[in-house]
Amino acid sequence: MNTQAVNAQDIRAFGKVAVLFGGNSAERKVSLASGKAVLNALQTAGIDAHKFDPAENPIGDLVLSGFDRAFIILHGRGGEDGSMQGALQLLGIPYTGTGVLGSAVAMDKVFSKQIWSALGLPTARYKVVTKARVNSAVKPDYADILAQLSGVAMVKPVREGSSIGMAKVSDAQELENAVQRALEYDDDVLVEEYINGPEYTVTILNGVALPSIRMATPHVFYDYDAKYNDKTTEYYCPSGLDDATEKHIGELSLNAFHGLSGRGWGRVDLMQNELGDFMLLESNTVPGMTETSLVPKAAKQAGLSFEQLALQVLSSSLE
Repeated sequence: MNTQAVNAQDIRAFGKVAVLFGGNSAERKVSLASGKAVLNALQTAGIDAHKFDPAENPIGDLVLSGFDRAFIILHGRGGEDGSMQGALQLLGIPYTGTGVLGSAVAMDKVFSKQIWSALGLPTARYKVVTKARVNSAVKPDYADILAQLSGVAMVKPVREGSSIGMAKVSDAQELENAVQRALEYDDDVLVEEYINGPEYTVTILNGVALPSIRMATPHVFYDYDAKYNDKTTEYYCPSGLDDATEKHIGELSLNAFHGLSGRGWGRVDLMQNELGDFMLLESNTVPGMTETSLVPKAAKQAGLSFEQLALQVLSSSLE
């Protein structure tokens, strides 16, 4: 659907739309902000769109209320991990974005890296620490783990987003403490070799890679506060890459997204190492959609207003 000129017939084709946001994940606050922005944009465009918070309403109410489709803007578990996608499929309600398999795989950073590695796509070296191993008689050898990852690493809960539970570590005690904190969010923890270089993100919209964005922050890394609270974070779009490199990062992101069975829209995060190589970090199948989020910034650079972007995402539910 061409959102540059949406006519009345296009609008009617969407029917009654439930904008799913809020939920019970650790990213509820971000989801509420994204959902409000999307709901306002769709209503402004003339869509019969309504708020639906799964934390406040049984999912079966979508059928009882006569919704024709769902715009999923639930971040994290329960909305981005395949469970909501599966529920909507059972209810017979079309939805935006990636399906059950792709959502579940992309939500898991380790599975994502394993698939990318199998496809020959670049991603940093890593180790996995499990809660079962930490609680066992044979504890992880944190010094050995760190040594295998060049001495500096990022610690990440395997199935969380928005940089929740993440930490940068450079000695065994820091690693152990960071793993313990990350285990508060997940039973599995990714310990990933630290990449010393700029961070980029590429938005995927209906099979097209939008202009890349480079993020810069005075924080130790691009953490939750840098993303949502700190005004010192800088965003560059265009990102400053030459045309050939911009094409490369776009193709790499498309391959990474589709390699995880991504569909419709999403965002792929990467970092560039000291050798100039781009390394894949993760794929987000329901990225932030506030007025200041990364996806709207890339869409604006590509010539799409926030309202047009929301309609493009909604059109993925018609597939």
